[in-house]
Amino acid sequence: MVDLTLLASASAAVLGLLVGSFVNVVVHRVPAGVSVVSPRSSCPSCGGLVRERDNIPVLSWVLLRGRCRDCRAPISVRYPAVEAGTALLFAIVATRAPGLPEVLAILAVTGAGVALALIDLEHGRLPFAVTGWAGGLALAALASGWVSTGVDGGPGAAWDRAVPALLGAVTWLAVYAAVWASTRGRGMGLGDVALAPVLGLVLGAVGPAQSLTGLVLGFLTGAAAGAVLLTTRRAGRRTAIPFGPFMLLGAALGLLAGPALAGVYLRAVGLA
Repeated sequence: MVDLTLLASASAAVLGLLVGSFVNVVVHRVPAGVSVVSPRSSCPSCGGLVRERDNIPVLSWVLLRGRCRDCRAPISVRYPAVEAGTALLFAIVATRAPGLPEVLAILAVTGAGVALALIDLEHGRLPFAVTGWAGGLALAALASGWVSTGVDGGPGAAWDRAVPALLGAVTWLAVYAAVWASTRGRGMGLGDVALAPVLGLVLGAVGPAQSLTGLVLGFLTGAAAGAVLLTTRRAGRRTAIPFGPFMLLGAALGLLAGPALAGVYLRAVGLA
């Protein structure tokens, strides 16, 4: 008998390899203001176009031994690492949603999240184009589920399914907008504020524990990393530290372990 969970993870991993290949294009081209559609990918050293057979995620890099086919210039290991890492993330998160619409929404945000984290670490910004596409795809996937629920169970059932997701988006947006306004943009940028409702929307669709835990963990992981950098003198009090990766890390932890962590907290304060 086929293990459906294993099949879902394997299918998501294959999709993740393909998305990871596209993520490499996004990370390279979007900050430079270049189209992600054209021209075709080429070697930065000799300008030779990448052949179709050399564009297979991970495998092509291995077969080419990490070098350009034409000029033998080295190809960064980051490319297969991003592809394999995205595949692994897709395989993990694909089983953490209650239904197909939520799975599709999570995968859309996961793929965009990998690109956003890498861009933020390298360039210190979160492009609105990437965030906007992720939010639009996630909302479209979730809305398809709300519509089908409404057809089967009526408007009330659709609304019951939509409210947690919308509430998550509003909560995340309100918190991040408040931080941005209270610090006059010094605590975080508008890119962080724009990403917040996208993460809240997807996590809220999965469950309130995932949404609230992810929100809190984003700030906690960011604060912990900042404290380490200050203690080790790798950053000063005025050093700008990209916060997007910590938002995404917090969201990932909330998705994977939100209910468990929420239960630990409630037991610690005597509420469970």
